Amino acid sequence: MKTSMIVIALAAFATTGFAHASDATPTTGQQTGAVQTEQLSPGAYGVAPKTRAQVRLELKQSETDGQLMSLNNVVYKGN
Repeated sequence: MKTSMIVIALAAFATTGFAHASDATPTTGQQTGAVQTEQLSPGAYGVAPKTRAQVRLELKQSETDGQLMSLNNVVYKGN
């Protein structure tokens, strides 16, 4: 019984390993060992990043209209 469980577990791990390996993008000889990074630009989602002043203004507005209090009481329940 334990032997069959071990064999099934190893088969599952081997299968997932192959699945993850097939997700990798092929590289050319020049790209071997190169680190690829992807940066999000404002155009990726159609929204530009906000400045600190804009965020502080939104925070102040949410405090005055009660939205922040409502979130704390309903969603976060004071935690």
